[in-house]
Amino acid sequence: MRALAVVSVLAFVGLALLLSEQRWINRPKLTDRLAPYTPGFAAVSKVSLLSVASFREVVAPLSQVVGERIARVFGISEELGIRLRRIHSPLDATTFRVRQIGWASAAFMVATLAAVGFGLPTLFAVLVVLGVPILSFLLLEQQVVGASSAWQRRLSLELPVVAEQLGMLMSAGWSLSAALNRIAERGSGNCSKDLKRVVQRVRQGLTEAEALQEWTDLAQVAALDRLVSILALNRETADLGRLISDEARSIRRENQRELIEAIEKRTQQVWIPVTAATLVPGLLLMGIPFLDALRLFSAT
Repeated sequence: MRALAVVSVLAFVGLALLLSEQRWINRPKLTDRLAPYTPGFAAVSKVSLLSVASFREVVAPLSQVVGERIARVFGISEELGIRLRRIHSPLDATTFRVRQIGWASAAFMVATLAAVGFGLPTLFAVLVVLGVPILSFLLLEQQVVGASSAWQRRLSLELPVVAEQLGMLMSAGWSLSAALNRIAERGSGNCSKDLKRVVQRVRQGLTEAEALQEWTDLAQVAALDRLVSILALNRETADLGRLISDEARSIRRENQRELIEAIEKRTQQVWIPVTAATLVPGLLLMGIPFLDALRLFSAT
């Protein structure tokens, strides 16, 4: 009965929030609809007490604080906003944290109902009720971490090609701003998406060096830091195309070394199941004579 009462209250609150977003049941007053057309009107956001907007305004700061603390407890120190901007996510950090806490709360309610309904032992029920929300929270967090790492890896793989294109364009007489704009428009990879942001920041008033430095601070890729440090010499040297081409070859060699290292690690990992498969029969063959010898000595 207690579980049924809790479910009924939660269902009522959810239904109220859902109906508050429907226009036919939450129709604004005539004075509110005519107010924007009156002289001297100042736009003031009015949020009803029982609505999704008011619920979000209350929950958003708490979700942000709780989410960041839980993430730090499990060893995730990088800010969520930086990771979301890195992968060009349409969500901001607050919206993602609210969604994350919402999934964890739903998992907590489902786990509680399952523990009460199935009559689980106390210790196991506590582990389920506490473990399932944390698992759902970390699952969403891991998706962002994995997407961020994959974006950085893909960016480092695309950098040699992009650097070579920059070197050829600047050697042909293009300016740095024009070369960045051309690669951003013609490309379709991660570098092109990031360069579109760089070009947009330049159009907003930043210099090329400042916009590129923002890109390096956001991407956190060592090869990109070296490339941007060379591009910062745009106004100080006339042979920038050759320097960029040399850096592109250096990045390509670095990626090749990382690929060889990954291949060697996977080659070594192949021997792990082979070793385990031969170790168990070997121990059995050694253990049988050993046990027989112990039995013989104990009998004498």
